[in-house]
Amino acid sequence: MEEERDAYYVVRKGDIVGVYTSFNDCQSLLCGPDVALFKGYRLSNVAEKYLASHGLTSAIYSVDVSNVQSHLFGQLIPCPFQQPVGSNAPAEKKLKKDDGSTSLSEAYQNKMPETESFIEALPVSAYCCSCILEFDGAAKGNPGPAGAGAVLRAVDGSLVYRLREGLGIATNNVAEYRAVILGLRYALERGFQHIRVHGDSKLVCMQVNGLWKTKNQNMADLCKVAKELKEKFLSFEICHIERAYNSEADTQANLGVHLQNGEVQEEVDRR
Repeated sequence: MEEERDAYYVVRKGDIVGVYTSFNDCQSLLCGPDVALFKGYRLSNVAEKYLASHGLTSAIYSVDVSNVQSHLFGQLIPCPFQQPVGSNAPAEKKLKKDDGSTSLSEAYQNKMPETESFIEALPVSAYCCSCILEFDGAAKGNPGPAGAGAVLRAVDGSLVYRLREGLGIATNNVAEYRAVILGLRYALERGFQHIRVHGDSKLVCMQVNGLWKTKNQNMADLCKVAKELKEKFLSFEICHIERAYNSEADTQANLGVHLQNGEVQEEVDRR
């Protein structure tokens, strides 16, 4: 949550790019087909000096899009709430017109249609602090060398944080629990307040929802940790999905098998 204090929002509206420190200040701009919104953390001193001589209404800086230099804003993440639910405008735009990148939104929502209800249930102002977590565990043997994998997406599927952790020797069920715990902790650290969790472990989903009992003490301890993390979100959902819909998290879990026990790797997909 500490990092959220340093958050800033980069809005492109037509040929103008504005930088805001508050979502409320830029919310009135978030309509129309020529708007794209991004979020970053800790604007660099170099960027501040470069932008300081420009200004839009309510913006701390603004600059013509043609003058935006590569990497000026540092690491930015797409904020999907610039397009209200039901809008006919494109689901995602990039800061540069010619970067050639494509949106994950349409493909992801076609794959996971139930995410639409999650998005519709959120107020527009909550989109940027909302995410979808996919988790999976892998064990080469039961027990055997194990890894945890998690993927965090923006609510439209556009952004991906990939996480993997080495677990040493563990069972499949332990790996699944460690994966959801890894993802929940990371989501909280990144400032997300609303979360929907997807996993192909029915055991984890049902136990975290309180629908199945935990008979094994180790599972009970892990479930307790997951539930404690769950309570730190303003809204939380967890649901079981088929393995075919969980390939990204599965990949990360299998990569985690080769890491040292307790070693965590993370990467940001900037597509």
